[in-house]
Amino acid sequence: MSLTKTFGAGISGFVIGAFVILGIRFVTYKPVTVHYHANFAVYLNGQPEKFGSPLYYLDGSCSMSGIMTPESRAHLAKGYDGVVHVQDHSVTWGQFFENLGWYVGDDFIKTADSTLYQASGQSRLHIIIDGQDYTDLGGITNRVIEDKDRLLLSYGDETQQTITQQYNSVPNTAGRYDGMRNSSSCGHSINITTKDRLAHLF
Repeated sequence: MSLTKTFGAGISGFVIGAFVILGIRFVTYKPVTVHYHANFAVYLNGQPEKFGSPLYYLDGSCSMSGIMTPESRAHLAKGYDGVVHVQDHSVTWGQFFENLGWYVGDDFIKTADSTLYQASGQSRLHIIIDGQDYTDLGGITNRVIEDKDRLLLSYGDETQQTITQQYNSVPNTAGRYDGMRNSSSCGHSINITTKDRLAHLF
């Protein structure tokens, strides 16, 4: 076989192989989905916040559109008390609370009904994450919610013993829900377009 024919066969084989690989990538493409959980509890002047209003909970309607909204990125779902459902990358605790209509700063909590709990006198905002005390070390606004995080926010004039008791009341159930496919009432159905598949080829 001449050098030209060998070279041509090599090029043809390369092109065919590339098309086969790209075809496999096109057909088998599945986007990386995010769905994990964290636990939290909030105490205001010694009383646990129950988050009882239905307005705090995301219903299943978002699963029909497949569109990611701020609320669907991190939300509460009925029947999962104290559990944050995270469905996107790099969602912060600040974003989660804003989805509930709350605002949490370094030394204040503003609730959905516009009640402001501002540190003053002996009353302060205690922040405990995964057993570590972040009180007076900066807020949680920009802290990314990690899988299986346990967060306590407690505003008031509380002793260390009370803070410890409150932290121990934070559920430790997030890991249980990570393995459940539809543990949230907002299960996103992602519509993969031909454009998405083509963009993934390279």
